[in-house]
Amino acid sequence: MPSRFGGAVSQDWEPVVLHKSKPKSQDLRDPKAVNQALRSGAAVQTIKKFDAGSNKKAAGPVIYARKLDEAEEPASLDRVSTDVRQAIQKARLEKKMSQAELAKLINEQLKVVQEYENGKAVPNQAVLAKMERVLGVKLRGKK
Repeated sequence: MPSRFGGAVSQDWEPVVLHKSKPKSQDLRDPKAVNQALRSGAAVQTIKKFDAGSNKKAAGPVIYARKLDEAEEPASLDRVSTDVRQAIQKARLEKKMSQAELAKLINEQLKVVQEYENGKAVPNQAVLAKMERVLGVKLRGKK
């Protein structure tokens, strides 16, 4: 059987104060609560959040413009050379294949094949390798 506290028992006569819990912030934002506080004369704090509710994008940093101007790298990326674009077109036409069929065979979008044949694409070795395999023509490296 458990033993009880054997020491002297004393009464604590200090008052215990119970406080109400603070209202939740969501309850404070409730329009009914705000109107009631305004009617009773209580202080109501309003804060305007910066760009709240707007659909504007923040202005991009201008810091990098100077770095781009001072950069030693060329501003434009290399595009597909005329030799490669002509080789793609010639091989595709020899196999009597449309651009859409080639795109489907290499598992790329039609737009990708069009950009390669127009010379607007930035060469990607993986895409060129797929085209080489399907068309049976060497497109990369020395000829």
